[in-house]
Amino acid sequence: MKEKKKLGALAFLPLVIFLGLYVGCGLAFTLLGTENPFSQFPRHVALLFGIVSILFLAPEVKFSDKLDIFCEGMGNPGVMQIVMIYLLAGGFQGAAAAMGGKDSVINLCLHFIPVSLLVPGVFLICCLISTAIGTSMGTIAAMAPVAIGVASGAQLNLAIVGAAVIGGSYFGDNLSMISDTTISAAKGCGSEMKDKFQMNFRIAFPAALMAMLIYAILGGKGSGSIQAGSYDIVRVVPYVTVLAAAVSGVQVFLVLFIGIGLTGIIGILQGTIGVFEWVQAIGNGMSDMFSISIVAVLISGIIGIVRYLGGVEWLVDTVSSRISSRRGAEYGIGLLSGILSAALVNNTIGIIVTCPMAKEIGKKYGIAPKRLASLVDIFACAFLAVMPHDGGMMIVAEMAGVSPINIMLHSYYMFFLIIAVCITIHFGLMRTEEEKAEAEREQAGFQKS
Repeated sequence: MKEKKKLGALAFLPLVIFLGLYVGCGLAFTLLGTENPFSQFPRHVALLFGIVSILFLAPEVKFSDKLDIFCEGMGNPGVMQIVMIYLLAGGFQGAAAAMGGKDSVINLCLHFIPVSLLVPGVFLICCLISTAIGTSMGTIAAMAPVAIGVASGAQLNLAIVGAAVIGGSYFGDNLSMISDTTISAAKGCGSEMKDKFQMNFRIAFPAALMAMLIYAILGGKGSGSIQAGSYDIVRVVPYVTVLAAAVSGVQVFLVLFIGIGLTGIIGILQGTIGVFEWVQAIGNGMSDMFSISIVAVLISGIIGIVRYLGGVEWLVDTVSSRISSRRGAEYGIGLLSGILSAALVNNTIGIIVTCPMAKEIGKKYGIAPKRLASLVDIFACAFLAVMPHDGGMMIVAEMAGVSPINIMLHSYYMFFLIIAVCITIHFGLMRTEEEKAEAEREQAGFQKS
């Protein structure tokens, strides 16, 4: 039952069907001008069609065996953690709004922060938090309710704000010394953490500056004259506590539990909400996250099947077989990491799978370990951040009530990051002295032949 099959590209059929139906129909209805275009073909229904296709793959394998593999994938511990974050973030959002915290934090921000700086400010705050705590999902869970609430009150474009949250969150995920992606990339490629950080920072920092500039230009107008209402500073405490705890490195589950508890204590003591109203608000907020939780679980099941059917092995072999130069090696390593990250819906797993191959290719073409680690991490984060089925994208789209495609179109940081790293690849930038010497030997050998 556990013996893997080798169906190659065909193994990705369930995922292709899901994305084709969901994204394809969403784009079609967008062009037709339909309201809520991406809700016309619900994500979980598109996933159901993808799951059905599993029945026709590897017919020699019993259906019960394939079902077992699918269910094992659904129960992946990492995905279960994401589901818990979804539910807790939803519960916090619902409870904070019910006790008056959402209105207070919106009005407080509007009193002291110019509307023109809200979007770049959100991006910068997310960059700092994610670098401090080393997780994009934790940053999104902490910042999305605040940022989207404030942006809604300021009548800003919620898709741009959502993109700023995601971009800033992945900035730190890609750089932080305590990020699982950084650790996996550095250790997997044989690089020192600080060397990998320095290499990444020289690429990511200019991209972040460009993104902040674009967000300042395009994201901060609002519509009409915005009047900030009154606020109660005490009701802002749950939000401030969540952000402070996240920056301090407190585990995201505990952060959200603390936030939910504070909303109840403050709301009940101030008389803005009763005990059962508070409980119901938590439940309603969690209910709003049920749909994306189911989607995350089903996608994880499909990924389990893709692995079993040999899709991952095929992808690795296909990319590595087309490499014939150092430039091609760097592009190939990056693309392999990015595609695996997007296909597996997990940048850390994508990195772990890519690193052994990256090390072998790096030895052949004289690429330094810190460069390899930087490439696999950047591409893994950049590709996943714009995927419509990524956990961060789904939670932000759900809270903002906008389509993933609209958010993706404003993901300026991710686009600038890819452009920046491609420039370094194409022009052979950021090479060590040893790499430059190897490149000269390679060029001399080429001219001699």
